[in-house]
Amino acid sequence: MNIEKLLKNFQDMNYYRALTIAGSDNSGGAGIQADLKTFSALGCYGMSVITALTAQNTQGVKGIQEIDPLFIEKQMNSILDDIGVDAIKIGMLFNTPVIKTVAKCLREIKECPIVLDPVMFAKSGDRLLQQEAIESIKNELFPLATIITPNIPEAEALLGCSIESFESMQQAAVDLNKLGPKAVVVKGGALSARTSDDCFVVEGGEPQWLKQERIDTKNLHGAGCTISSAISAFLARSYKLEDAVKEAKTYLTQALIAGADKNLGHGKGPVMHFYNTWG
Repeated sequence: MNIEKLLKNFQDMNYYRALTIAGSDNSGGAGIQADLKTFSALGCYGMSVITALTAQNTQGVKGIQEIDPLFIEKQMNSILDDIGVDAIKIGMLFNTPVIKTVAKCLREIKECPIVLDPVMFAKSGDRLLQQEAIESIKNELFPLATIITPNIPEAEALLGCSIESFESMQQAAVDLNKLGPKAVVVKGGALSARTSDDCFVVEGGEPQWLKQERIDTKNLHGAGCTISSAISAFLARSYKLEDAVKEAKTYLTQALIAGADKNLGHGKGPVMHFYNTWG
């Protein structure tokens, strides 16, 4: 092995810098922990701003500890003032003061893709966003977002509508796109259908469908966090938005397949983030 050549290649290599702004899941399946695993699996240098602490496991959320918005701002500034970012993923924000603090910091960043996953509920059904904060997400963060990635319950809450078919799901994606984000992908896993298709809409474009056969597994903890952070990772690596969304869907699908029969805990287990490196 040519050590000098290896060192030279390392010195010439730049990191792909991906930042997650989200809540901590101490069980490791979702939130900050899932995001950082995804960033690493997809070749990015992951960084985090923790917006809330949760006590949870595969069976549900046992408690939530708020983080002072001023400390959230300090976390963001410490990264932005030194390391910088190539893409940002936003997850759990919990309340309006946190949302406004994050939005304030994001407005100071120029030309950085922002992936907003409007996290409202855990897979167990536990609420992760205060009801009154929904309007704040739409007003403060939608205009800053490159893409938003709601699942069906989140899209219903954002629009005040019911989504029970692929047709209403497509209309929801179009309507959400009109609220300010440059693009929308509505995730269809919650529909009672044989497939788990997602609807992708870019501002000014026709809706596209990302089709996928449904994977028979209960291990879905952190799936939404994983696909949104995967989109961020591919954007950090300079993929075009449409390609980033498609590659992220493929990555999540493979992670779901690899983790489908694994046993971890007594509830809904996690996806297998490192399916391509773990034996």
